[in-house]
Amino acid sequence: MPEYLAPGVYVEETSFRAKSIEGVSTSTTAFVGPTRKGPTAGEPVLITSFGDFERIFGGFENLDFGSGDVTNYIGHAVRNYFDNGGARLFMVRVYSPSGGDGIARSAFVGGDADDANNARFIARSPGRNGNGTVTVSLTETPVTTMSLDRAPRGSVMDDGGTIFIRGDAGFVDSGDTAFTALSGNENFITANVLISDADGNEMFYDNLGLAAGHPRYIGDILSPAPDRLVDQLELAFALEQGAGVDDFRLHAIIDGIDGTAQTLTGGTDGGEPAAGAYTAPLGELARVDDISIVAAPGYASFGDRAGIQSALITHAETRKAYRFAVLDARQGIIPTEALTDKSVVDSSYAAMYYPWVVVSNPLARPDDASIPREVTLPPSGFICGIYARNDISRSVSKSPGNEIVRGALRFERNISHGEQEVLNPRGVNCLRFFPGRGYRLWGSRTASSDPEWKYIGPRRYFLFLEHSIDRSTQWAVFENNGPQLWANVREAVTSFLYNEWRSGNLLGSTPEEAFFVRCDRSTMTQNDLDNGRMICLIGVAVLKPAEFVIFRIGQKTADARD
Repeated sequence: MPEYLAPGVYVEETSFRAKSIEGVSTSTTAFVGPTRKGPTAGEPVLITSFGDFERIFGGFENLDFGSGDVTNYIGHAVRNYFDNGGARLFMVRVYSPSGGDGIARSAFVGGDADDANNARFIARSPGRNGNGTVTVSLTETPVTTMSLDRAPRGSVMDDGGTIFIRGDAGFVDSGDTAFTALSGNENFITANVLISDADGNEMFYDNLGLAAGHPRYIGDILSPAPDRLVDQLELAFALEQGAGVDDFRLHAIIDGIDGTAQTLTGGTDGGEPAAGAYTAPLGELARVDDISIVAAPGYASFGDRAGIQSALITHAETRKAYRFAVLDARQGIIPTEALTDKSVVDSSYAAMYYPWVVVSNPLARPDDASIPREVTLPPSGFICGIYARNDISRSVSKSPGNEIVRGALRFERNISHGEQEVLNPRGVNCLRFFPGRGYRLWGSRTASSDPEWKYIGPRRYFLFLEHSIDRSTQWAVFENNGPQLWANVREAVTSFLYNEWRSGNLLGSTPEEAFFVRCDRSTMTQNDLDNGRMICLIGVAVLKPAEFVIFRIGQKTADARD
């Protein structure tokens, strides 16, 4: 309460309206699964294009869990997600070590018996992608009086056989003897580094300094632990220096490998992930409040499929997670087996899709017939993109169905109307081909047996409403629990729901038919007030999809007219 202690005019700001509720995003998605490279711990990474994914997590190339190549389902799913309308994707990598840390390394170079005095190149994350090469080439630039004076700290100069490095007091050699005067034989020494990973991608760094303090010091540019987050994510390779390597020693080491490619070996994709490998990544996803859709494309091909699926559903059902899980049936199964896959799932926070989708293989080459021209992929990557597209172009209240599956050449199995009559009532959403209308998502049911939550639209719309109200009413916590607070909350929620009704997201010809909001003594007892509980009762009439469009047509006798 303001204090007025001295006579005068007091101008104060006050608010005459309730705080508004802003709708949360419903299209932000998260994928979790194995990739070619990338961080295996830490916060989920937000990517907004396939190019982002490729730089941080690698491309489409296959993985190897110890028994031969397997399709990189996550890589393909990311492209399918963006192609089908997705815009924001959080990515968390799953890695299951299988003997060693899986990180590729070169041999130590330097020739010293103690590797503390040597150096080597390493991949900054596990994976076969790191089994590439690093080539360092030294370049010489003649020194002039002007360039000598302007040379930054950390510059390395060769005085016809003696190496000088610029420090705070000028150029000195390894014996701390200062450089005196130019003779015309001096050259500045810098390095160019060419890195080629196992997938054929190249990174080039030029004009790198060879001593600490240089603006482009090789030890900073190729640091095993860079300071900037962008370098932590995108810098795939690093220079690892032993504890005994000083600036003069580093120059000697680099000079010894000048122009010679250093091969990195030992990088592995680990073992096939089981449910336990998803625990920590899903835990990291729980920290991100904006995620609304979660999937693990490719999990249905793993041995611990049921465990991973259960972990996904549990993650989505966690209190205040406000997210929905997209599940895949197994590859290459018939409809009755799809029913078996669905029979172990009963959750309104998840939906299952069948069958898998055949697309063009981006790895195919005209001159290599050994690479398949087509690849069969789980539907979840496509479906998550369709969810996002539907939410943006229509509304989260509209169940995602009757949408084109972009990128599909065909479906693994051509589902007939009769087969869908068996699958649809049991909660298996089908992808079907219709002549003249293309490849479409033809189902919109959750994996729940509860008829109240039969459809995806109402379930996800309720998650949207709950999350929006939760996030935008945090201001009410610790306010005095009385009529003024109740009125403010009622007005905020009513205004929000009225806007939803005006947008066509609620059923009813009037606001009174579409929703009600109660927050008064009728919703709270004295015991509630004594224990600090403010209870607001909200009812909404949601729209259900027209899953069965029925036209009843009969014969009519023509009436005679004069």
